[in-house]
Amino acid sequence: MAVDVYLYFNGNCREAVEYYAQVFETEKPQIMAFGDNPPNPEFPLPEEARNLVMHSRLNINGSNVMFSDVFPGSPFTVGNNIGLAYGSKDMDQIKQLFNKLKDGGTVKMELQETFWSKCYGNLRDKFGIEWQLSHESE
Repeated sequence: MAVDVYLYFNGNCREAVEYYAQVFETEKPQIMAFGDNPPNPEFPLPEEARNLVMHSRLNINGSNVMFSDVFPGSPFTVGNNIGLAYGSKDMDQIKQLFNKLKDGGTVKMELQETFWSKCYGNLRDKFGIEWQLSHESE
């Protein structure tokens, strides 16, 4: 599996992903908003987050570039709005990598099952690089 680039935006992700799709002449992007998630009564979604982009992806010349708005209230710095996404079909590998990367880092979301992955976690490593690790089904 490849390591994919993740670009973060502060409320203008939809505009950015549509722009890059035109520039690089890719397929029309599929865009998932935070409001498209199944509701969770333990974590009600703020109204200002409903239409923000949770995830979109473009294939640009053979490379996946993924896009997301930051969640309202999350820190955002222009120029540092990039992360890496690592996907694997090997669940043990995801767990091992997550545990190594979290050493000296900050876990943003512990490894857990989500509606899109059997094992997903998000962290910032000790060098400040944001990582999303995700089990990809067969």
